[in-house]
Amino acid sequence: MTPESTKKSGTGHVSVGSAMKVSVCLPSGRSCLLALPDAQATVREVAVDAQLQLKRGLLKLTFGGRLLDPSSSLGEVGVRDGDILEAIVVAPVAPVKIAASGKAFAISARGCVKTWGGDGWGGDSSQVQEQLMGVQQIQASHAAFAAILEDGSVVTWGDHDDGGDSRQVQDQLQRVRQIQAAGNAFAAILEDGSVVTWGKRDWGGDSDQVRRHLVRVQQIQATHHAFAAILEDGSVVTWGDPDSGSDSSEVRGAVGARAADPSKSGCFCCHPGGWLCCDLGHASCWW
Repeated sequence: MTPESTKKSGTGHVSVGSAMKVSVCLPSGRSCLLALPDAQATVREVAVDAQLQLKRGLLKLTFGGRLLDPSSSLGEVGVRDGDILEAIVVAPVAPVKIAASGKAFAISARGCVKTWGGDGWGGDSSQVQEQLMGVQQIQASHAAFAAILEDGSVVTWGDHDDGGDSRQVQDQLQRVRQIQAAGNAFAAILEDGSVVTWGKRDWGGDSDQVRRHLVRVQQIQATHHAFAAILEDGSVVTWGDPDSGSDSSEVRGAVGARAADPSKSGCFCCHPGGWLCCDLGHASCWW
């Protein structure tokens, strides 16, 4: 047996011929466990496997505070069975995006955010500026903003009553895929198709009464004070202020059994007072 294939306990040497497991962890705390044939696996191979499991873009890996060379093997960088690697999501250069509340703007360029306008309307983001890195999407309510970061977490600022304060649901805002804003509340779709809401309770910030129905959500739209979600089976769930469209009982039969792929079979749009839902040439609307 060659020295390279011998594992010496406590010496830090890694067995090249023995299977090993390592964990890869994102800054959000989400992680995956990878089973590898041996320590000859390269850092690049581990990063690619982690990207697939974590469903994230290009990853760079660090270990013990050191950025690892993708071409090096795990054995060469001292990674052993059971070790944990930290992952950094390297986002592609995103186009410039801008969002507006009632009296403020937020612009995102290269993952960073600048804001201006009324301080109480989200124009002042100084308290969360250090967190606003790797921003992928920004949405605005009447006086607040919400940003999705590259690790799927969410940062909010602006008027607390209009969704600028998300502390009560912050632990739920992980692996967020999309955010939609009403006038005074936000709704976030997670990777598993569930929904998290916050903001003014009566105007869409409280979805507790329909939470059990909000599964496999594909899309959300909002009026000023209500939300509507399309599920995977094409049915629609609404919540918020009844006068702003959350009461869809009159058209429940028309919009409750649509085709399973709403992106191909119809459309879904709104204006501040109501909804329009189209399916195979037929339209239903409610206010």
